[in-house]
Amino acid sequence: MAKSAIVHDYHHPQPGSTPTFTLDEKVQHAILQNGIERPKGYTVSYHGNPAVERQHFGERHPMKPWRLTLTNKIVLAYGMHDAMDLYLSRAATHQELTEFHTEDYIDFLQRTTPDNFSVTPDDNRFNIGDDCPIFDGLYTYASLYAGASLDAARKLTNHQSLIAINWSGGLHHAKKSEASGFCYINDIVLSILQLLRHHPRVLYIDIDVHHGDGVEQAFWSTDRVMTLSFHKYCKETFFPGTGPLDSTGPPNPSNPGAHHALNVPLHDGIEDDQYTRLFADIVGPAVATYNPTAIVLQCGADSLGGDRLGCFNLGIKAHGACLAFVKKFNLPTLVLGGGGYTPRNVARLWAYETSLCIGAEVHDKLPAHTPFLEYFEDNRTLFPPLGQFNKRFENRNTPKYLQSLVMGIRESLRYVEGSPSVQMQHIPPDLGPVREEVDEEIRREREEEEGARRQREMGRGVRGELY
Repeated sequence: MAKSAIVHDYHHPQPGSTPTFTLDEKVQHAILQNGIERPKGYTVSYHGNPAVERQHFGERHPMKPWRLTLTNKIVLAYGMHDAMDLYLSRAATHQELTEFHTEDYIDFLQRTTPDNFSVTPDDNRFNIGDDCPIFDGLYTYASLYAGASLDAARKLTNHQSLIAINWSGGLHHAKKSEASGFCYINDIVLSILQLLRHHPRVLYIDIDVHHGDGVEQAFWSTDRVMTLSFHKYCKETFFPGTGPLDSTGPPNPSNPGAHHALNVPLHDGIEDDQYTRLFADIVGPAVATYNPTAIVLQCGADSLGGDRLGCFNLGIKAHGACLAFVKKFNLPTLVLGGGGYTPRNVARLWAYETSLCIGAEVHDKLPAHTPFLEYFEDNRTLFPPLGQFNKRFENRNTPKYLQSLVMGIRESLRYVEGSPSVQMQHIPPDLGPVREEVDEEIRREREEEEGARRQREMGRGVRGELY
């Protein structure tokens, strides 16, 4: 047989002659055009698993995991992946999940499917319902986003990264033994517990429009974690109805957690300049007083203007300015997602904040080769005027009120007696009987208010996370 019948010379396609090479060329051009390069002097890691993106809460449910697909497509289109270490995360194990959550709750999530689920008095204690439904792949979804946050935290403790990103994480409402507010596993608590194995003090900052109640409750009785949440607060009408200014931790001053839960309760319609100034005026003194050795930043996108369930008037650059401010402290930082119910704006925000993490100044216009570009409307910009011209809510935050918040937080910080003395062998997956009592007290209070609030929020278009 002639040699030519078996072996043929290989001719590499010329640039632009195949669709794959064309896309690669465009991404490489975007990398050059946007000045994308690996950060100098520090490493950023990017964590996730595409299986999370494929999960579906239901057609009418506000939570859309495919917002992560849009986020990743923008990140890749700009070429930002070239500046980061990328990790395909594994699912968290049963043992890892029960570092915080109860065995019976995790077993319930693991075994329950839409086919075998029926609400019994026993199962109802896990708070499964319209806002936290059972859907196909639920346990896979929850264990994967939790695994990504744990993986990111480990990269920080191993000094492999200075900034670790998991946009699928940040599910801050989940409790020790119940789902809440679209959240099933509290990946934030699990990742903070991981950080506490190596870091004596962790500062948790939450800029979701909803109060970070699950994280605050988990670390209510320890001084090794300070929680700081900026959120809309209305006890009667806005989920979860917690987080007033005077809720600063256990009332007993001898409890280590006293004055270590800080809350910044905001009214409807806060705008860019107010928010960024308030953030700096509070976070700066908190860092100086508490002296954390690591920071966890929850970047919930429902605080953007125009969000389906939000009530603020923030633009993408103002939200990102908060991350940029935290980055200046040069501390190991875990960056997480959270709420956000207008997917195209969630994706814009998290892609922009990824650029801030790597120190890139990306162009306003989304790259023309961005997949699903039609979802970003006619302007196709990274920075639509969410806070300037799309003000759905009147700004009810007066300068006097905002100043009172700053003074209130600084007054609370006066009681924080410097950095806590830490015995590093103490790792608090369970903070003891005190926290169990707090859990039960909070549960009783919420049960009294839950029925009426759910009824108020069942109507179409009513604000609140129980949509």
